[in-house]
Parts: sequence; C-alpha cells; structure tokens
Amino acid sequence: MTNLTRCYKTVDFFTFGNQPIAMLCCLCTVGQVVHTLPEGESVHGVTTVGDEVFVLRCKSRDHIEVYDVIAYRLRRHITVPSIRGFANMTSCEHHRCVYISDHVVECIHRVDVRGGATRWAVNDEPSAISVNVARNVLVACDVVHKIKEFSSHGDLLRAVTLPDDVLKPWHAVQLTSGQLVVCHGGGDNTLHRVCMLTPDGSQTVHSHGGARGSNTGQYDVPKRLAVDDNGFVFVVDLLNRRVTLLSPTLSYVRQVVSSDKLTGQPDAPHLDVQRRRLYVADKELKNGKYTAGRVMVFSV
Repeated sequence: MTNLTRCYKTVDFFTFGNQPIAMLCCLCTVGQVVHTLPEGESVHGVTTVGDEVFVLRCKSRDHIEVYDVIAYRLRRHITVPSIRGFANMTSCEHHRCVYISDHVVECIHRVDVRGGATRWAVNDEPSAISVNVARNVLVACDVVHKIKEFSSHGDLLRAVTLPDDVLKPWHAVQLTSGQLVVCHGGGDNTLHRVCMLTPDGSQTVHSHGGARGSNTGQYDVPKRLAVDDNGFVFVVDLLNRRVTLLSPTLSYVRQVVSSDKLTGQPDAPHLDVQRRRLYVADKELKNGKYTAGRVMVFSV
C-alpha cells in the first residue's frame, strides 16, 4: 500500500483483483488550530448536534456547556440529574440527544438537546461510547473486555466478547461495513493497539500498534477514536500526547495533532465531517487527577 499527500489530502491505494483503487480521504491530514474554547473544569466529552457544540465537564452542576458551532459563543448550560461519573459523551443527530457514560453508577445517561434526561443500566463499568448507523449505542466495557450494544432507549441488543488479546478496550466504533474498530491497552497490558474486528468481534482483520512505546507505529494507551465517512481513523494516543491518523486498513498516515500543540493530555475526540473540524479535549493532570481542561478545535 502506498500513501501520497497532495494538496493536504491523502490518497490511499489498494488493489482489487489486479486493479489499483484509490480512496481519497475527505479531510486534510495536517491539523491547524482554529479556536480554543475557554479553560475550566476537566473535559470528558465533546460532540456536536446540529449547529451546537456540547462540552461535558466534571463539576457539580451545569455539567454540559452548549456553544454555537460557528462563533463558539456560549449559549446555555445543561445539568444532568444524578450523574456521578464522567467517562465519555457522544451524540445522535436523528434523536437529537447526547449520551454520557457514567462509570460510577455504571449507566448511560440520555440527554435531550433541550435538557430532558433519562438513564439505563449497563451492569458493567462503561468506558467510551459511540453511535452506529443503526442509531444504537456501543459501550466499551474495559474491565470485562466486552462491547455492549443498546437501543436508543436502553434495550440490550447484544454483548460482544472480544478476542483474548484485546484487553482493556477503551473505545469501539462500528463502520458502515459492520466491522468494529477498537482501541485497547493500558497499564501492564502487553499490546497497545487499534484493531479492526469482524462484525461479531471474534476475529481481527487489521491492526496497528503492538508493544507499548513512543515510536511511529506504537502507542502508549490508545484511548479514544474518531472515524470519518471514508473509514479513516483518528486515534488519541494518551500518554504520547498526540493524535494519529490511520487509513481504512489501519496503515499509518501521519500525526494530526502533535504534543507541542497541547498543554496536557488529549481526550474525547469528535470529528465534524461537514465542517471539517476535529475537536480534542486538552486535560491538565496534577498529582494523578485531572484538574482543568479546554477544547481545541482543529481544521482538518
């Protein structure tokens, strides 16, 4: 496979039969900072619905800040009843809501964009979450290395047990093909990788990474994912403090966000394909705790 860069766009070639096929990533591969939202409490989730940006912060009330997606002016706050833990947030344009994973109560909060909230039990500790093309919620349960799929109202549809070498799954995203992209590895785990799995989660189709490290092709806690409409994958590499771009077959393309753009650790990526914006939380860590955070907006 060959990667070419022209006019800041990536052309990824693969073969079908004997014919070379080109896939053009719709996004520029070099991220430029276009805006930074105000610093405040630690940020654990960023997403967009319509013309608004939703930012989840760890605080006692007014947990979600809602900004205008064009000028980034603060419009309002939303308080989520009974929230205890702040793991991750995603959204659904169809249902006009955001979902928050709560690792303390072990539940998912569903919050309407105007503020009404419900929740349902996961019955395992949830990590990051995503919404698939069926508008269902995928919940990574890192302790039991499973992916659970729920309907928008909390009905458990399936629980996928991951292969034995996919330990500590932080985040899972389902592609339009049905395949699952999972990032995994933390602490003393042998493998720190991004894997593409069959739809039932039983087999690895492609992978990127391996032994923990900081070199190109290595990760040190690959914790969060964002995927564009063509299957290009953005990976938040937590302890290496960078965001890496992978091709649809999980080949390395380049770094999109480097450590010199950040003051802390990256988290909670959200890709707005329509506006070509990548949102990344930048979190300050002191004495083992996240004490502050901001959201950086990159043009991609």
